[in-house]
Amino acid sequence: MGISRDSMHKRRATGGKKKVWRKKRKYELGRQPANTKLEPNKKTVRRIRVRGGNVKWRALRLDTENYSWGSEAITRKTRLLDVEGEGTIVQETKKSNHVVRKLEKRQQGRTLDPHIEEQFGSGRLLACISSRPGQCGRADGYILEGKELEFSMKKIQRKKGKGAAGGAA
Repeated sequence: MGISRDSMHKRRATGGKKKVWRKKRKYELGRQPANTKLEPNKKTVRRIRVRGGNVKWRALRLDTENYSWGSEAITRKTRLLDVEGEGTIVQETKKSNHVVRKLEKRQQGRTLDPHIEEQFGSGRLLACISSRPGQCGRADGYILEGKELEFSMKKIQRKKGKGAAGGAA
């Protein structure tokens, strides 16, 4: 049968069914999702030839990712520890002496968000993957700050609360 990206199988705006008036075409071809998994020391990326002879890189297993911290203007390659729905937890990386001095100079007249300070204490930061690992073969993202961080933390707390309530019943 094959996976198709056409709209012939969808219903009309009125709710009626569309009549299939032709076969599937090669240019409507779709593929199985990558469903990228996290596995330490097992990076698996496949090369896929796509339309026009172009290439996509399908990441099936990943262990490291690139994260940028917007307010601090820092980007680091880090290990991904766990996935929490839309937010991900990233392990802090070791910084060189030069970077430490540069950061201290930048931090002199600045205070850190209390939520981020709390995360630093645990050694983990919430981050968001902004790239598409199933299309480009790598994971890039940014560390959550401000309202986005608060939203993700509330969502995670709600999820934990539901799990505890389900176990008690």
